[in-house]
Amino acid sequence: MKSFADYAEDGRTPHERMVAGDWYIAHDPEIHEASRRALQETTRFNDMYGTDPDGAQDVLRGLLGTFGDGVHVRAPLRVDYGTRLHIGEGTFVNFGLVALDVCDIRIGRHCQLATNIQLLTPIHPLEPQPRQDKYEAAVPITIGDNVWIGGGVIVCPGVTIGDDSVIGAGSVVTRDIPPRSLAVGNPARVIREL
Repeated sequence: MKSFADYAEDGRTPHERMVAGDWYIAHDPEIHEASRRALQETTRFNDMYGTDPDGAQDVLRGLLGTFGDGVHVRAPLRVDYGTRLHIGEGTFVNFGLVALDVCDIRIGRHCQLATNIQLLTPIHPLEPQPRQDKYEAAVPITIGDNVWIGGGVIVCPGVTIGDDSVIGAGSVVTRDIPPRSLAVGNPARVIREL
């Protein structure tokens, strides 16, 4: 990731910097348009879900980066952009997913996501002045195949959760979880292999 000092000299738009995973300031018309579209489409999905849950899935097929066969997402859903959220086939997402997809969030095949989960890719500077200047960036989240994530879990930027793992309800996942592991707590720790 490039330093804050390089920001003015590199000639890229904030959107180009965001997509590249570098520090950016979100004052770009392209970023605002992508965010507006995501808000419009998720509002349409959320409104439609109560009367036509299957038809509402078609809205997500047009918004999300990947929407595998047999995926079902329950409303409400909130995303930053949608286009960087990828959900593998056969995955079920329960009520209240918040997926801040400033960069890629990849959810594997045949996963079970419980209610009120937060997948958070954005980061902000620890240094006071760059944070005050509104710099931000993001680090991807990857969830393997056949993962079960319990209710109220928060997955932090840069985390990978391995295949066949289970994350206990209310956990805060701050670091990678190996495959076939049960992890619980804040911060989440592996308590046994599965």
